[in-house]
Amino acid sequence: MPDTKLARRAMVDSQLRPQGVTNAAVLAAMGSIPREQFVPEGARAFAYFDRSIPLADGGAMMPPTALGQLLSALDPQPGERALVVGPAPAYAAALLTAVGLDVETAAPGAAPRGPFQLVLLEGAVVDFPAELAAALVPGGRAATAIADRGVTRLALGINGALGVTFRTFADADVAPLAAYLRPPAFTF
Repeated sequence: MPDTKLARRAMVDSQLRPQGVTNAAVLAAMGSIPREQFVPEGARAFAYFDRSIPLADGGAMMPPTALGQLLSALDPQPGERALVVGPAPAYAAALLTAVGLDVETAAPGAAPRGPFQLVLLEGAVVDFPAELAAALVPGGRAATAIADRGVTRLALGINGALGVTFRTFADADVAPLAAYLRPPAFTF
């Protein structure tokens, strides 16, 4: 097994910082919480590689850089209430808890118990799920990856008068969340 403390430090310095993860609290959490404890046992040697980690159920853990970018964009503040939705939400939940948030987790497709100031969706979707948008307080923030014609982009959304409006900010290789995919339809 590699030196995980050294690998964690390299992840922060060589992956996260150069890719725009600037939130000091997020960097501190990602530099101190052992990611290898949250990945499947057979993949622990790859815990700090900047790639998705396949899960037994067909889902995948988000790569560290994409997760760090989404968390940094969310700008979590101590005392906020957050929901993390994904196939393996425990790592992101531990990071947000370390930053001082009250965190709940849910599997994709589960009905959330809001309200939340933050929603983190750990995977790619075509459209942000209506039930997650409804769980956000006015002015609440949501982060996910938006899949659009074969390209996946990280996005930050704000819940306003017109619903959750997203702006994309970085391309990323993020696995789709099957529970939120719509079947392809024929269009002209």
